[in-house]
Amino acid sequence: MTSQNNTPAKPGAREPAALVFEDGRIHRGTAFGARGTTLGEAVFTTAMSGYQETMTDPSYCRQIVVTTAPQIGNTGWNDEDGESLLDGEDRGGRIWVSGLVVRDLSRRASNFRAERTLEDEMIAQGIIGVADIDTRAVVRHIRDRGAMKAGIFSGEDLADDESMVATVRAQESMAGAALSDEVTTGNAYVVEPAEGEARYSVAALDLGIKSNTPRMLAERGVRVHVIPASSTLADVLDLDVDGVFLSNGPGDPATADAAVHLTKEVLSQGIPFFGICFGNQILGRALGLETYKMRFGHRGTNIPVIEKATGNVAITSQNHGFALRAPESETWQTPWGSAKVTHICANDGTVEGVALADGSAFSVQYHPEAAAGPRDAANLFDRFVDLLGSSDAGSADTRKGAL
Repeated sequence: MTSQNNTPAKPGAREPAALVFEDGRIHRGTAFGARGTTLGEAVFTTAMSGYQETMTDPSYCRQIVVTTAPQIGNTGWNDEDGESLLDGEDRGGRIWVSGLVVRDLSRRASNFRAERTLEDEMIAQGIIGVADIDTRAVVRHIRDRGAMKAGIFSGEDLADDESMVATVRAQESMAGAALSDEVTTGNAYVVEPAEGEARYSVAALDLGIKSNTPRMLAERGVRVHVIPASSTLADVLDLDVDGVFLSNGPGDPATADAAVHLTKEVLSQGIPFFGICFGNQILGRALGLETYKMRFGHRGTNIPVIEKATGNVAITSQNHGFALRAPESETWQTPWGSAKVTHICANDGTVEGVALADGSAFSVQYHPEAAAGPRDAANLFDRFVDLLGSSDAGSADTRKGAL
């Protein structure tokens, strides 16, 4: 939930703040960033760096992020590394997290690229934080009890324990939350190839897309039409594209019926398809699988994924609290042919990728665009480009005529 009643912090002031969980557990710390109340689901990330990319990732909408790295803020904030590209405009990176929980807030920014401090940016955007928290204890609590409703209270909003717990419990649960409309672009826009003429064009459904994703496609000669989450098949076909991409995004995939319907229509048209993270859950649903809420999810830049066909392991960047329920058999039948699970998490066996057996549609649960994180999976964009150029991809004109 977005922050409310936020007021700027006094420079140099360190006032009390509280991190409050729905089960009644309260951690006391000091306030930083804006002051007030912010509510959301408490989750943790194991990433050791990249806090700016994390905070500006729309997939973290309505989540209070607990960082396991002990010190946060030492590289400051810049206008280049934000992952929020709204309506085609780079606005320096809109912060989507509801709040930030850290052990040690760096007293100064020490990086040649820093343009201001993390706290300066949080104050400017009205984001509430709490520092001097035993984040190890918080993470253990979330691992034991699961991700849960939480809130950060500071300034004049710091109240008695019972009142704060009641406020936290009254908020909407992440299960059943439909958040794509909150983070999607309001207007379609185009990201052109980095160099030369476009080899192919793709419609990218923005369910919470990160700015590095169209950039990765553009580097491979693809013109990317980023379109709102409410787009229809007619909107896609009017663009005369060679393929469709479904982005990452926040919320419960069980609520994303419109995106599932569009995906089924795209598959029926034979349009090459690639999805990541939320897009993986949407493709899985379209292929007949169910989704479920994970106990505490996967969030970090060091999560190993096994490709079943080769046994190769990629270290991946991930941010998801929902997953596809594994099918009972290795393959299953769909209206578009046989489907299969292609990737699993080496840590816990979670489904990390699905595909149609003929290769015309595939998706992964992780973030091949990284930002932040390793680039082990960047070759998936190459695979998608190869699919766009395959001889059996069909023509856009033929598809439009079949509508």
